[in-house]
Amino acid sequence: MGNVTPMLREAAPEVEALELELLLEALLQRYGYDFRGHERAALRRKLRAVMQRRGLRTLSQLQDRVLHEPAAASAALRALHVPPATLFDDPDEARQLRQLAGAGLRGAALPRIWLADCAGAEQAWTLAIILAEEGLLEQTEIHATVASDELLAEAQDASIAPESMARYQAAYVRSGGQGELSRFFTASGKRLALAAPLRSHITWAQYNLVTDASFNEFNMIVCRRALPDFGPLLRQRVLHLFHASLAPFGILGLDRAIDATDALTAQYAEMPQPGWCRRIA
Repeated sequence: MGNVTPMLREAAPEVEALELELLLEALLQRYGYDFRGHERAALRRKLRAVMQRRGLRTLSQLQDRVLHEPAAASAALRALHVPPATLFDDPDEARQLRQLAGAGLRGAALPRIWLADCAGAEQAWTLAIILAEEGLLEQTEIHATVASDELLAEAQDASIAPESMARYQAAYVRSGGQGELSRFFTASGKRLALAAPLRSHITWAQYNLVTDASFNEFNMIVCRRALPDFGPLLRQRVLHLFHASLAPFGILGLDRAIDATDALTAQYAEMPQPGWCRRIA
């Protein structure tokens, strides 16, 4: 018989739970990435997809590969980090950014925006294009942080295929854009990259939301894609980090409203756009 790819087998729940904790500890000890504060259901879903692609039956088998094979470690970490965005892939968020950018940035001497756990270059490019259209980019700094050096290198060297532009144009129009999206891009070999005048306003850095401290004061902080996977304790840690980093009357964009029982609730006013609030104290 030929080779048969092993089918994913359900382990006993208590065994799989133990395997997951051991794998998370291995990722921390071996590579320095701490996912122990993430929701377990989200972690299992993402890791099972990695196992299926690699023909593995248990999390223990995945742990063995992660510890000994760089490619397996890279695949697991990539799955656990924020999935990459594409240009204007969230029309609602783009429209909300158009509405809120002026309220959060006008009047500031040197406005700063933090894209925390940014979903790659195209999320940052989307924001830069919106700010350019709103006449706000020239004086604004965008700080985009990602969780690993590998993601950082990819973001800094990113480009898109010319044949993708028609699809991106349609998403851009759905998000409230007008005119030709291509005017914001220049040729980079056989591919396209965001034009240098826009790229110059984006500063990329590796940053770990789990362990790192506040590094600047921002007029707007956006973290809507990573937070859904955070467990309650990690979420609270990150919300306090954002509070320490947000300027008075700055705008915070989250995946959902701050919980009514949270200690920070009284210091924020909800905005009409879902998940957005303004610091008032």
